[in-house]
Amino acid sequence: MPETVLYDYWRSSAAYRVRIGLSLLGIPYRRLPVDLTAGEQREPDNLACNPQGLVPTLDIDGRRLTQSLAILEYLDETRQAGWLPGDAGRRAEVRASAHAIAMDIHPVCNLRVAKHAVSLGATMEGWMRHFIPLGLEGVEGLLSRDAVGRFSHGDAVTLTDICLVPQLYNARRWGVELAAFPRILAVSDALDALAAFQAAHPDRARPAA
Repeated sequence: MPETVLYDYWRSSAAYRVRIGLSLLGIPYRRLPVDLTAGEQREPDNLACNPQGLVPTLDIDGRRLTQSLAILEYLDETRQAGWLPGDAGRRAEVRASAHAIAMDIHPVCNLRVAKHAVSLGATMEGWMRHFIPLGLEGVEGLLSRDAVGRFSHGDAVTLTDICLVPQLYNARRWGVELAAFPRILAVSDALDALAAFQAAHPDRARPAA
């Protein structure tokens, strides 16, 4: 069986999602750190793995996979994880809230986008504190429509939960006020209590000083 390898940056929300997924499934893996702040993502070794010059990349099952949601759906389909419901309507609801985080909030707050905004006169804190709450307002509304169970969509972890926790970490990092999002906070508290989410936390993946 080929070794599972994750090309990872400890603070990357996208890589954090994949660490959560691997942890939930109990899949052992080796981390290869790619320091985004040092520009290692644009170096030839990483570009050979991920032509977009991003993280994460996951080597698993003899395949090399990129894009966190594609990786998570692959893991869900090949390991019967249950992160996407069997019912098509419910599956669309989970995807919608997961995509609201991973495709609406995250790209605007991606490091390379935020750095470009700073080069045009914005501040990093101001940029994050504007766009993260704006996106979370919509997520709060989506989760409040389905406010049954401990997690985003019931009592089983879904793709939305795997996306939500890294986004909340990022929000807190930038000092975003979260009191206006009680449903999100309740779900986050429940997920934070799970050992798999704790094991994937950036503090566990942070390089030694």
